[in-house]
Amino acid sequence: MSKTPDSGKAEDDEPSTVEQYLVKDPERFALNMARMIEQAGKAASAWAEPREKGDVRDHVAEPVVDMVKTFSKLSEYWLSDPQRALEAQTRLFSGYMTVWANAIQRTSNATEATEDAVKPERGDKRFLDPEWGRNAFFDFLKQAYLVTSRWAADLVEHADGLDEHTRHKAGFYVKQVANAISPSNFILTNPELFRETVASNGENLVRGMKMLAEDIAAGKGDLKLRQADYSPFEIGRNIATTPGKVVGRSDVAEIIQYDPATETVLKRPLLICPPWINKFYILDLNPQKSFIRWAIEQGHTVFVISWINPDERHGTKGWEAYIREGLQYGLDTVEKATGERDVNAIGYCVGGTLLAAALALMAREGDDRIKSATFFTTQVDFTYAGDLKVFVDEEQVAAVEKSMSEKGYLDGTKMATAFNMLRSGDLIWPYVINNYMRGKDPLPFDLLYWNADSTRMGAANHSFYLRNCYLENNLSQGMMELAGHTVSLGDITIPIYNLASKEDHIAPALSVFLGSKYFGGKVEYVMAGSGHIAGVVNPPASNKYQYWTGGTPTGDFGQWIARATDHPGSWWPHWQSWIEARDNTRVPARKPGKHMKTLGDAPGTYVKVRV
Repeated sequence: MSKTPDSGKAEDDEPSTVEQYLVKDPERFALNMARMIEQAGKAASAWAEPREKGDVRDHVAEPVVDMVKTFSKLSEYWLSDPQRALEAQTRLFSGYMTVWANAIQRTSNATEATEDAVKPERGDKRFLDPEWGRNAFFDFLKQAYLVTSRWAADLVEHADGLDEHTRHKAGFYVKQVANAISPSNFILTNPELFRETVASNGENLVRGMKMLAEDIAAGKGDLKLRQADYSPFEIGRNIATTPGKVVGRSDVAEIIQYDPATETVLKRPLLICPPWINKFYILDLNPQKSFIRWAIEQGHTVFVISWINPDERHGTKGWEAYIREGLQYGLDTVEKATGERDVNAIGYCVGGTLLAAALALMAREGDDRIKSATFFTTQVDFTYAGDLKVFVDEEQVAAVEKSMSEKGYLDGTKMATAFNMLRSGDLIWPYVINNYMRGKDPLPFDLLYWNADSTRMGAANHSFYLRNCYLENNLSQGMMELAGHTVSLGDITIPIYNLASKEDHIAPALSVFLGSKYFGGKVEYVMAGSGHIAGVVNPPASNKYQYWTGGTPTGDFGQWIARATDHPGSWWPHWQSWIEARDNTRVPARKPGKHMKTLGDAPGTYVKVRV
């Protein structure tokens, strides 16, 4: 297939034919439509039944109201000035006229290539089917959609009268609406879906509605979007398989100690504090990707906190409880298991934010057991906190708190949906199309298995996090109160390894960079390639991505990047060298259970509790 360099349209493709969109067996097609309606009824029943029983209460109104309020502020800016409104309308009308002119030209002279009014962004996989370019109808739909969505995004970008938070929300909501109304999401406006439906006489829709009913039932009344085939995976069998023992258990955490892989180990044990928003085994997906296994092979005695999947019993446990019964309990357990007080610690995402707050509190209380801290994609300052900040203002936080007060926790599906919405073009709509319209089972994928293994959020814990970090930014401002102390990051004087990832949409690299200045000691800022997960879980053997180092993280972030050194591959060996530069003393390897009773094999029991 050859393409013109300018238009991107196929020159040598066979012309689009009407026959491929005509039903060949009307009787069978009609029968399948009836079967589809039957399955759709089951989906509706799976949605309605838990609501009729009172097991599910919808809170859809709150985000919809917030979106309407946000769009109202955007409209007010553009409509308050007639000249401004006219210019905006003219730009949209001009785009439509170009699309219309292209359509007329193509209809009258099908052999002549025309320039699209607007092209899809690089990497947009929605319009790869050749029919989007060679069929006049689908080409018109595609261009009209792209013109409209690009125009709406420009309205947000050029709305100078909006405050930054409203602009951020408006841009996010425009993107969600644009992704939702894409012609690629509907049978009759997506040529590939249209052809598949006709070719199978609608059997794809029967299978899709059956899967939809199953996924709503699995979500107990809410859609639990199936992103992979989860059946091949089992925690402890082919996920989270690094051998070890549970050596401690509190109300909120199990402490896992892993078996050594070397004859000697670093004297300082390593305690990892993962996020409780997801489960710890993102760092131990499989032997090839496991940071935990790799760290053991480098000579670390690795301990990991495996957080409880909270229920009603944990609704009143806030950050102090997670510090006392999680982090400090972990330190106590490390000392009992190894006899060592001095520890290296790692915190990942919100687990890193908790670690930073704990270090500030421990500095006030004279607890100096942690001698170095590493933060993976961790925010301590939330001024530029990424797209999750869209969900955080006083009204929305109050609504979440009201919802949590009913059960003592936030359902895991709610948090999972919020994270998926941050990348809805990758994590929602492709699966909606594949599962419920094409009727195809998704493929097995361990990363998406982990992504779907969502956890509940305890009410007190989650409320403290939203208010003190996202809403009020108390941690970096030295105003967070814990255990009767007002804590300050400036009291943390131990060495810090602060890892960001370049394309992170949860903890943006800029946010991590700016947070570095609040610590009281020396900070090694490193920026990895890729995003929040792939940038962290990047084993050296994969030889993927890169990382940047550039000295003290001060001044302008853009200038830091400009003068930074680009290193190919994984940042893991760089971190190992940094750790050993602090203290590389070695001692004989330590086996779990030598000095204390064990409570079972890794990965423990808490991690297996599902929503």
